[in-house]
Amino acid sequence: MADLDEPRVIGPGFRDKVYTVVRRIPAGYVSTYGDVGSVLGSPRVARQVGFALAALPDGTDVPWHRVINAKGMVSARGDVERPVEQQVRLEDEGIVFDENGRCVLAAYRYTYED
Repeated sequence: MADLDEPRVIGPGFRDKVYTVVRRIPAGYVSTYGDVGSVLGSPRVARQVGFALAALPDGTDVPWHRVINAKGMVSARGDVERPVEQQVRLEDEGIVFDENGRCVLAAYRYTYED
């Protein structure tokens, strides 16, 4: 059951708010879907953050590839090409993944403290 005291996070302009937060993540860092949701007011909207990023058009300037799951992994969700592209982009920025496709979040996680 949802906490009735929690502010409404999803509504008009939600996607644009997600994109604004994601644009803050510098090269060489990652954030989780829940982290982005927390910046927006609720970590519970992690799934909706993912939907917003999946809706981006090709060629976007939003660095969608810098958002990964809370396990430190790229989320495939049935897509074959995009997760491979995402990991390659992150590796090109210096993010190291182990043989299981996991990065050390403590080393690469962006904290939004700027």
